[in-house]
Amino acid sequence: MSIKSQAFVVGAYEHPTRNAADIPLPQLHAEVAAGALADAGLTLNDVDGYFCAGDVPGWESPGCGPFSIVEYLGLNLRHLDTTESWGSAYINHVAHAVQAIAAGKCRVALITQAGRPRAEGKSPERMHREQSQGAHEAQFELPYGPVVTNMYGMVAARHMYEHGTTSEQLAWIKVAASHHAQHNPNAMLRKVVTIEDVIESPIVSTPLHRLDCCIISDGGGALVVVHPDVARSLDRPMITPTGSGYNVKHLNGGYFDILASGGVRSGAEAFAQAGVTPRDIQYASIYDSFTITVLVQLENLGFCEVGQGGRFVSDGNLISGVGRLPLNTDGGGLCNNHPGNRGGMTKLIEAVRQLRGEAQQAVQVPGCSLALVHGTGGQLGSRHGSATLILERV
Repeated sequence: MSIKSQAFVVGAYEHPTRNAADIPLPQLHAEVAAGALADAGLTLNDVDGYFCAGDVPGWESPGCGPFSIVEYLGLNLRHLDTTESWGSAYINHVAHAVQAIAAGKCRVALITQAGRPRAEGKSPERMHREQSQGAHEAQFELPYGPVVTNMYGMVAARHMYEHGTTSEQLAWIKVAASHHAQHNPNAMLRKVVTIEDVIESPIVSTPLHRLDCCIISDGGGALVVVHPDVARSLDRPMITPTGSGYNVKHLNGGYFDILASGGVRSGAEAFAQAGVTPRDIQYASIYDSFTITVLVQLENLGFCEVGQGGRFVSDGNLISGVGRLPLNTDGGGLCNNHPGNRGGMTKLIEAVRQLRGEAQQAVQVPGCSLALVHGTGGQLGSRHGSATLILERV
């Protein structure tokens, strides 16, 4: 069933901070909420649906969970969705908001995300260890020392072994991100880097170098998704989700393909529902926790054949105004922002900017009317959830 024009994204806001040492987590959520609602021309009093994940304060408190942030924001809700799927959660939330609005559960849906790993000294590795302790598989996996970097290193090594992919090809993804980030005044890393800069940076987990890895930052963002009647009453561009997909990929008792993520199914589902193909996409926001994350997802989503990702990303093919597929034109997680070690929200926000024609002038895709957003929650080399969303300006 088509979801086109059943709901519209009318508000988007990315917090400018990258170090929230003096901003408590609840305040970050409140500030991004206020920013997105102001962008839409609405207020907290208009919100009757709220969508959040495990990054909200109070999540770990028994009996409280997201209720504390609902109270902090002063929301009067008819609908609450607390689906947790890590970096893919917020992309998943947009699809859920469309469904809730179409079902009459709410008319103005607010989605927020925020985090302070930089201020709190929480690297992805530390968070992974803390969150893995109580899992049933921990006794079998933790003795081998799996951390985020070496799990993605395995994926990169396997891709190189099977398909002849090179470090130079992976480096092109970082180079493209840096070319975009130079135009973003809020990006953490604005310096343009070369292939040599990437492959000469220290090895973190063979074959991944330091510059193959995303940054750690504070901040966050929010979106507002509304009923068509509300959207028509506002003076905002009409951006509608047209296709969505979600899939959980796990180790299946050891019988799995490490290079085939949940994106294979979530992407196919989103394209089928939207009635478009990868060739129709004018701009893509793809989670870039590592350079290999992007390369694998481009193959899994059908932008190129399996094994051809290295060739596809080379020679500036992901740079706006240069290549065929402008990708992560805000600088992405590799250069701009990765709040709370969760990249899905910022990917949504930049896609909305592109569709509105509000991206930085130097990276704006001319006449952009169709964009794809894809997120990964968890780890490609292990269990994870993949969410894909196609957005259209109508």
